[in-house]
Amino acid sequence: MNLRAQWEDQAAQWLAWARAPGHDSFWRHHREQFVSLLPDPGALTLDIGCGEGRLSRHLASAGHRVIGIDASPSLIAAARAADPAIAVVRADAASLPLADGCADLAIAFMSLQDVDAMPEAVREAARVLRPGGRLCLAIVHPLNSAGKFAGLANDAPFVIQGSYLDDFNYSDPMERDGYSIVFHSAHRPLQSYFAALEEAGFLIERLREPSIPEAIVTRDSSRRWLRVPLFLHLRCLRP
Repeated sequence: MNLRAQWEDQAAQWLAWARAPGHDSFWRHHREQFVSLLPDPGALTLDIGCGEGRLSRHLASAGHRVIGIDASPSLIAAARAADPAIAVVRADAASLPLADGCADLAIAFMSLQDVDAMPEAVREAARVLRPGGRLCLAIVHPLNSAGKFAGLANDAPFVIQGSYLDDFNYSDPMERDGYSIVFHSAHRPLQSYFAALEEAGFLIERLREPSIPEAIVTRDSSRRWLRVPLFLHLRCLRP
């Protein structure tokens, strides 16, 4: 299966995982870290890869006029049910059913690593943004997706056994607090994302590499994650 089909297959598990109060990193720290990059609300904000709509709902509460976009019929249905006032559209990120220059902010929050045609999705984001608009994105940091810690100790080495520079798909099964899910994603090196942004004409304004905030580390073994970035956050300008 391609990434789109794999995420649809995991839709029920993701819905439970994402909506468990305080469970996912989105609720614990990730949302606040990412939102600090966003410009003020404008005429139209696109949430590309909106999933079940949690970020769309947060953006709407902050004054954004939002259209959520996702390829999963199950997650689109869940987003509509959660807040019928927010427009959501089932569509491929690489082929958006929107007019050129219709938006002043496009957001791809933790979605581009789960898109089969990433460069095309970035190109589409550029097309639907007006000049002066911005693309803000968050992905699994490519260092994170390329390797893993050799153990649970705070000083455990972080090991890349294959090639960081090669593209590959991977599956990451996770269980925590009674919830389980398999995350299906694509590892791509930094140069692949930056090449897509360059080809689409974006200029990078801000770059952040957030790890787990020290204030929320609850177990000694979690402290190893203070040493490497979990995510990559970018804010990009469409000239």
